[in-house]
Amino acid sequence: MTTTAADPAGPYAGEGLWRPASGCGPDCLPPPVAPDVSRLRRAGRLLGVLGMLLAGAGVAVLLPAARGRAASRGWARWTLRTLGVRLLVRGRTPRGRALLVANHVSWLDILAVLAVSPTRMVAKCEVRSWPLVGALAAAAGTVFVDRSRPRDLPATVARVAGALRSGRSVAVFPEGTTWCGAATGCRPSRGFRPAMFEAAVAAGAPVVPLSLAYRYAGDPSTLPAFLGAETLWASVRRVLAARGLTVSVTVGAALHPAEGVDRRALARIAEAAVHSTPRSVLADRLDLAA
Repeated sequence: MTTTAADPAGPYAGEGLWRPASGCGPDCLPPPVAPDVSRLRRAGRLLGVLGMLLAGAGVAVLLPAARGRAASRGWARWTLRTLGVRLLVRGRTPRGRALLVANHVSWLDILAVLAVSPTRMVAKCEVRSWPLVGALAAAAGTVFVDRSRPRDLPATVARVAGALRSGRSVAVFPEGTTWCGAATGCRPSRGFRPAMFEAAVAAGAPVVPLSLAYRYAGDPSTLPAFLGAETLWASVRRVLAARGLTVSVTVGAALHPAEGVDRRALARIAEAAVHSTPRSVLADRLDLAA
């Protein structure tokens, strides 16, 4: 796409936010194994999660903004617990506003981020059509990105900047797609897309790197990953059937961009912080025991 003075995409054109791709394939997922938990337990987890989704929608709609944000953190933690997922957290996010940026492995990432900090999310517009999840995301103030309309990008960045100026934190997965997190060659080739970092620069808000990592039965695992052409239901079924699944969230040092800093440089620094964080942190503060 050629950028001209009349092009609404302006300086964001060509940044590749809209069609990200990873090198992951079916081989990145663990081989099928017998379920760790009984069929009755899996059904109970599923019903429990459906109940939590309904409760979350009620929290987002009925509670005032401040109380709703606080409640969302507890809701995310209990939803992880309902799924049988243990949450480990190292570090703390700032009390004030921040742009939270994280690597992207699974749909579970959203719950992990919300469990650490009450925040608005940035998500692809397809999420809006997901049963229950879409309604909950919309009610929670999610900023939806339509990747089929790249000229909408400046307006999306402006909405994120506006949320930051209002004192809200916003979380984004700048890789733009999920990947297994295990093989270096699978990482999205263009890395962190820089567009959303412009919102932090414009609002004068810090950028906080979050590193997400998963373990299954004590070992690093791609079991919870949501990859390629796989259906969401297939990924959910693997998680429902697993015992001993852990997600760790490591909060990096906040980056405070100077006025006018180049968003591409800021994205590279944040990406290096996310991917250089040790992934084997298991002796940290235990926030949730499944």
